[in-house]
Amino acid sequence: MCYNANKERTVTMQAVDVSHIIKSFADKVVVNDLSFSVAQGEIFGLIGPNGAGKTTTIRMMMDIIKPDSGDVTILGEKLSEATKNKLGYLPEERGLYRKLGVLDSIIYLASLKGVDAHSAEERANELLNQTGMLPHKGKKIEELSRGMGQIIQFIVSVIHDPELVVLDEPFAGLDPVNVELLKGMLFNLRNQGKALILSTHQMNEIEELCDRILMINHGRLVLYGNLAEIKSRYRSNSVLLEFEGELGEVPGVAEKRTHKGYVELALDGNATPQQILERLVSRGIVISRFEIATPPLNEIFLRVVGEDHE
Repeated sequence: MCYNANKERTVTMQAVDVSHIIKSFADKVVVNDLSFSVAQGEIFGLIGPNGAGKTTTIRMMMDIIKPDSGDVTILGEKLSEATKNKLGYLPEERGLYRKLGVLDSIIYLASLKGVDAHSAEERANELLNQTGMLPHKGKKIEELSRGMGQIIQFIVSVIHDPELVVLDEPFAGLDPVNVELLKGMLFNLRNQGKALILSTHQMNEIEELCDRILMINHGRLVLYGNLAEIKSRYRSNSVLLEFEGELGEVPGVAEKRTHKGYVELALDGNATPQQILERLVSRGIVISRFEIATPPLNEIFLRVVGEDHE
């Protein structure tokens, strides 16, 4: 299932504005002078290795802990109880009442966000139906599998129709079918103009879902911006080719690397991809794919984190 076509959206208003936040525990600086913003109508990826400061950053945004210095503005204002009701938060540590029934859990937690019981039940049944969980609404939370519990936790996070949704490892425990289901729901929220912050170690999900990313390491910003532009910045001087015909030697190609289903042509530094394409076409080679190679986000992640350790 491909979602990339949905990414062409214009985003304007800032849902989150974080300015020069610093947080230390004892003598250890966990978040070090971090600044970024998240616009309404975008999915924003927050990534970094274990211990980088991601969860601490999220907790400061959610006003669970206070920064030592710096400012956090959410939906145009400092966090108040009224503002918190406009937020949805799926923490990495799950928090459902195991002895309570599924529907009762959702309605109760929605009431804490100011949703009346009738509206909460109506919305809960709608979301349970969307996720295929409606037949399980009478079960106790403890009777659910880990993945099913994760879906319920997500429903609780969005039951009150928040304007900003923060998701910490949302795909943990989900099978591939439910991963795709959740992705679709995230895009629906984004298309409604919601802002979403996604923190996960699964780089392929970040790459597929996010418009922009922030990578932090040792509490500091190391990479920030539009995902497509970042990938372009780190692209190698090579092209990926699928073709019919006899390739032979191509002027301007320093090396050919054969992969399953395609060939990677490493250019010699003097030729441009456009020149290589013209030379191939002039030979009568039928080309079904010609793509400038960009590294996957996981490769960029490893490269940047490795450089930051040097």
